[in-house]
Amino acid sequence: MPKTDATKVVIKGKQYHIHCGQGDLAKYVLMPGDPWRVDKVGELWDNFKPVARYREYFSIRGKYKGADIACLSSGIGSPALSIAFEESIRIGVETFIRIGTCGSIVKEINCGDIIISSAAVRLDGASKDYVMTEYPAVADFEVVLALIFAAQKLKIPYHLGITASTDTFYCGQGRPGFQNYQPSFKKNLLKDLQNAKVKNFEMETACLFTLANLYGKKAGSCCVVIANRVTNQFIINKEFEQRPALIASEAVRILTYWDRLKKKKKIKYVNLDIIKSLPL
Repeated sequence: MPKTDATKVVIKGKQYHIHCGQGDLAKYVLMPGDPWRVDKVGELWDNFKPVARYREYFSIRGKYKGADIACLSSGIGSPALSIAFEESIRIGVETFIRIGTCGSIVKEINCGDIIISSAAVRLDGASKDYVMTEYPAVADFEVVLALIFAAQKLKIPYHLGITASTDTFYCGQGRPGFQNYQPSFKKNLLKDLQNAKVKNFEMETACLFTLANLYGKKAGSCCVVIANRVTNQFIINKEFEQRPALIASEAVRILTYWDRLKKKKKIKYVNLDIIKSLPL
């Protein structure tokens, strides 16, 4: 058996779960939940090559319109995502964009629309292992701007707002479980979140935002609606699945441009001059 430091869990220079080492992934990483979507994301780029495949963690690296970009699946839910995030930042990843599917809880948001999360309600359990529940889960404002500009350029309908992230798909999102089981404290969840102007349910964003802020990294989330809990619509197809990946890839191109200019001008945040100079 190879010897390793159990506190770092690195074997032969590779992170234990994602099987990636220093420099294997780009500075910017897209994170779908489903490992089988990773290659489909790469097909939207100029080129890509596989990096590693182990458990639910599939990774590729490539180029999108000249920008260095990678994709790493997170698996379903915040516990799995927290592992991918922890190990990715240890090997140099700086910016994360979650891409995936979600369910709208707003009548007017249609299947196929994109929801860009500005913040998230922490209904997951994983982020509570890291910090008090009062700590906010918020997106990086530059990533949010880049996602908005990308959606506008691609003419894909989008909405901006607060997401609710849960660890479970059924009772956690206010659905009855097997044999109609539903705890009393979940029966009003959907209505309570609607009253609070939350736009959608999904399972990873809150943990991603929480960890990114704790560790000084950047994160955003861009999910396509495939179900509407108000109208009972459920629609999923290849075009819908590709929309978050297209928007996020274009956002990486924008962020790459901004980061280069910020470095050149020796400033920490984008300003109006940098935004105006963006070649769309």
